[in-house]
This record gives sequence, C-alpha cells and structure tokens, in this order.
Amino acid sequence: MSAKENFPVGSMLIRHDLRGIVHLFYRFARAADDIADDVHLSKEDKLLRLAWHESGLDGDPDGSPDGRALAALDRPEPASHARQLLAAFRWDAGGGTCDTWSDLLAYCDDSANPVGRFLLDLHGESRAAWTMSDRLCTALQVLNHLQDLKADHLHLSRRYLPLVWMGEEGARPEDLTAPAMSPALRRVVDRTLDRCDALLDGAEGLPASLASRRLAGEAASILWLARRLSARLRRADPIAGRVAPSGSEFARAGLVGAWAAMGPRGAARALEPAGKERA
Repeated sequence: MSAKENFPVGSMLIRHDLRGIVHLFYRFARAADDIADDVHLSKEDKLLRLAWHESGLDGDPDGSPDGRALAALDRPEPASHARQLLAAFRWDAGGGTCDTWSDLLAYCDDSANPVGRFLLDLHGESRAAWTMSDRLCTALQVLNHLQDLKADHLHLSRRYLPLVWMGEEGARPEDLTAPAMSPALRRVVDRTLDRCDALLDGAEGLPASLASRRLAGEAASILWLARRLSARLRRADPIAGRVAPSGSEFARAGLVGAWAAMGPRGAARALEPAGKERA
C-alpha cells in the first residue's frame, strides 16, 4: 500500500452499514504499513512492532488496539486477511528486491490481494470472484510501485521492478536515482505496464459479476482510474516527478462508479470509454 493512495478503500459507494468494518481494516493496514515504511526504525524494531500488531489480531490484550478491534468482530475474515498483509510488511521491513515478475506477483498476493478478498467476503460475494479481484489488486499495487520507483529506492532501499528485466533491458540501479528516466529504464517500465494492462483486461468482468451493485460500482471506478494511471505512466516520467491521476479523472471515476452501480449494463457503459481511450 502506498503512502499516497490512488485507490482509497471505503469510498461512499461501500454500503453504509459495512463502512465501519472497512475503516477498521484500513486503519490496521495503514498503521502496519507505516511501520514498514518508517525510515527511522531499524529492521529489528519494525519486526517487533509488526509482531505487536499480529498479537492484537490474536486477541492478546497487550497487542495493538487496531488488531484487537478486528479480532473483536463477530466475523473472522477481516483478521484473517489483515494477517496476510503482515507477511508483505515484514518483507518490506527488510528492504526487499524482486528478482522476477513471479516474485513481484507473490509479493502482491500478500500486499494487495487480501484487500480485495476482504471486501468480497465482507459483502458475501462468491469466491469465484477472487481471481478477477486479485488481478485488479495486483495491478493497482504495481502501478503504485511504478509511481514511487525513485522514492522507494532512495529512502527504503526497495526495488519492485524485476531485476531480471532490468538486466535484459540494460537498466542499472543507478537509473532509479537519475533526474530523468533512461531509455533502458523506460523499456522496463513499459514492459511492466504491459503486464499491468493484461491484468486489468483480465479483471474487466469483475463489476458485472458482483451481486452487490455498490461494490460493483467501487470496482468499476477503480478499474477506470487504474487504466488512466497506466496511460499516464506511459506518457510521463515517474523518475522526474510523481505521476498521478488528475482531479478531473477522480471525478470521472466517481461517475463511472455510479453508472456501474445501476446494473450490468451500466457497468459495461462505464468501462467502455477506458477501453477506447487505452487504444
């Protein structure tokens, strides 16, 4: 999860009676993620604090309040999915590096996919939707990493771009600290965006597959916004400055979500412009 969230959890499209649980889950994830990203803490201190959060999920009265709040719910899914996030935060605490695309996918399976699965479970959706949700969540996570390439490398000693791809394209770690993106690094980023776009293609049926129309609206909104961010990252240089969706794109994403919440036809109409603009 990124300190600058493009795809906030718990928007107004989420059912009102479920928002409190969503906010508890998000607060736990945010607190644990902040520990992993704290440049002033040693790896050992980070791991100790993350263990404190996990003890809260176990119901330990001395564990973190955020973990205890999830453990106290009358349903086990939030704590279970939150526990999986901790595996990614522990990896982050060590300043990890992904050697291959498969390594990055495995990281996202802990760092991103539990968020989507949590929302699906919370709304009583079928686990058949997990595959498309995982594709969407993984794409979002990788797009966040592409936005923060330089900062992650400089401040946290992390590299989420597959090292194998960097070697194949002739990119070097030093390229991540340059004033602007090198041609070699551009090729690696575009290669990564190709994989993200393929994941988003595989997730496009998610909104229409969901029973909850509000959740369908949330998914459609995020899909549309992810498409726009991917397109921006192809045109702009995330090494020269952070690339993010515009205010008008956020507003349009809200309209897309509202259309999709009307039903499957609305979902198809909402997502059609993103596909046309992507071509």
